[in-house]
Amino acid sequence: MTFPRLIINALVAAVLCGIPVVASAQSTVDDLLDRLANPDLRNWSVVEEEVRQRWSISGSATADYLLRRGQEALEVEDYDAAYDHLTALVDHAPEFAEGWNARATMFFMQQMYGPAIADLQRVLALEPRHFEALTGLGIMLEDMGDQDRALQAYEAAHAIHPQQPDILRLVEDLRVQLEGEAL
Repeated sequence: MTFPRLIINALVAAVLCGIPVVASAQSTVDDLLDRLANPDLRNWSVVEEEVRQRWSISGSATADYLLRRGQEALEVEDYDAAYDHLTALVDHAPEFAEGWNARATMFFMQQMYGPAIADLQRVLALEPRHFEALTGLGIMLEDMGDQDRALQAYEAAHAIHPQQPDILRLVEDLRVQLEGEAL
């Protein structure tokens, strides 16, 4: 691969002026999730937001449009429109985990746990480290009275994202509840 002379000249000028040149592409989602798993990460919220942004990009303008429209419908609680957009999305791009996650969110908001859990299973098959899907799964399992499996889901989410205070609170609260029942 040959670089145009203008790009080469700009790179040389940057190096000569002491400006750092990043040769590699931006971090992948896997790299970001690896960083997020570090319990000492100081800028975890920035990394978390970057992960969310990466998850929301499908690579298809149509899929991205359907996701955006589905999320807009969810914001105004127009569940019929959200269902239409998000179902079209998962039909159009079944390998796009965030489409399934958005539809699971829609089902969750309507307390339709069966379809929500089915969609979260698809999310986790596509992206096993989707900490939001694991957290949502834990919340539903806990609501359904399955505290042991809920704790497993929360702990899995916490292992992926140990800095997230909401996940940590869910883990700690459920552990306290289970310990109280064991007494």
